[in-house]
Amino acid sequence: MRKVSKYVLAVLCISSLAFSAGAFMKVNAAAPSVTSAAPGQPVDLTYAAEKALPAVVHIKYVQNSKVQTVDVQSNPFGDFFDPFGFFGNPGGGQGGTRKQKVQTPKREATGSGVIISSDGYIVTNNHVVEGADELTVTLNDNREFSARIIGTDKSTDLALIKVNAKDLPTLPIANSDNVKVGEWVIAVGNPFGLNNTVTAGIISAKARSLGANGVESFIQTDAAINPGNSGGALVNTKGELVGINAMLYSQTGSFTGYGFAIPTTIMNKVVSDLKEYGTVQRAYLGITGGDLLNQINALKDSGKDADFGTNEGVYVSKVDPDGAGAEAGLEEGDVIISIDGKKIGKMAELQEHMANKRPGDKLSVTYIHKKKKVTKTVTLKNAQGTTKVVKTADLDVLGGSFAPVNKDTKEQLGINYGLEVIKVTDGPLKKKGIEKGFIILQANDTPIKAINDLQETVKKASTSKDPVLYIKGIWPTGKRDYFAIEVN
Repeated sequence: MRKVSKYVLAVLCISSLAFSAGAFMKVNAAAPSVTSAAPGQPVDLTYAAEKALPAVVHIKYVQNSKVQTVDVQSNPFGDFFDPFGFFGNPGGGQGGTRKQKVQTPKREATGSGVIISSDGYIVTNNHVVEGADELTVTLNDNREFSARIIGTDKSTDLALIKVNAKDLPTLPIANSDNVKVGEWVIAVGNPFGLNNTVTAGIISAKARSLGANGVESFIQTDAAINPGNSGGALVNTKGELVGINAMLYSQTGSFTGYGFAIPTTIMNKVVSDLKEYGTVQRAYLGITGGDLLNQINALKDSGKDADFGTNEGVYVSKVDPDGAGAEAGLEEGDVIISIDGKKIGKMAELQEHMANKRPGDKLSVTYIHKKKKVTKTVTLKNAQGTTKVVKTADLDVLGGSFAPVNKDTKEQLGINYGLEVIKVTDGPLKKKGIEKGFIILQANDTPIKAINDLQETVKKASTSKDPVLYIKGIWPTGKRDYFAIEVN
């Protein structure tokens, strides 16, 4: 189970090295009217359960055993009896840490997902599939399929995977903006390995921010969500998907009345971008801030004036001079109260609205500046300050081939790891003068011990504000060198 804060837990179940999570589904047909409740029952949820269960899947996660080099504390007795390192302790007599190879255990886990298209696309949480070497999906009718990851988005904790199948059952996807507090819902998933479990409750709150993800505007529910429900479906009485179950708030690790789901308004945009671009196209307003109420309370506690002309909105604490917010005239101390004509009362509502925007989109922002209302229209930009589509770069963008450095080279150069350039073609490496034989030790301050390390660093750099790969390495002669390579 991933710990998000002291009391906020991703609802990922790891039992005997196993975890479980839930998923989502989508259909295009409209749901028929809901049947009336039985006498003495507040609402009939049987229709919603019948629609949801076939579309929620079980996900088995496997991470294979690996050999890793880690820093371990030196043995003080070893240092005493082997002060010069003759018996394999290179830090002999020096204390501190030393390098040691360890075999990580094989990890197996189970989770849930929601089928969103009949041809096999499934939505789940990023933390359900992150780091998986194998994913196996089991349908409600016990059919099994191997799944591949289409894309992930850590900022929203969402992931899109796919199985090779046709005519799968799906769920209609509702607009989560229309969900009302007090409305009945069901949570469907695999808590504690209890497959195909349905629990019921109401929508307790909307636009909750927990500080768990980079982008969040959770739906809060009291439908029981426990370890194993991650990625599962939150469904309304019409049998429509309204959210993806993600985490619970608990002092014990088990459900105590507070569960949280990612709304479909955020999910839809993430899924669309992952399908089309392989990465989420995120637009930025270029401001830093928080809930105005928090700022008002802080000022009151310190005995300062807290009159902003409103009690609701997003307080702007910092403005990027090159961002869209600066173009709109936003300044520190202003309060955003509306976006595209929609009232904004807190930061989570602003994040949810921005999550549906792409670079190049127009945005109307209304804010309070020195107690006067101002409305401006701006063009949103990506993290790199442009309106272009951002695509995730692959290793091919470097123009080279790589292999882990061998044992003899490690001993000769006195290094513990590295990735050797074994071939150079036309591209950034050649332009910067990097040739065959050069060993990459670090890229953007990340130790490069395997090809996957370099792959992930290139991907991350290509979508960042500064799309540059800063490489530190060593030549076969022992000379160390440094390069900066653009990865656009």
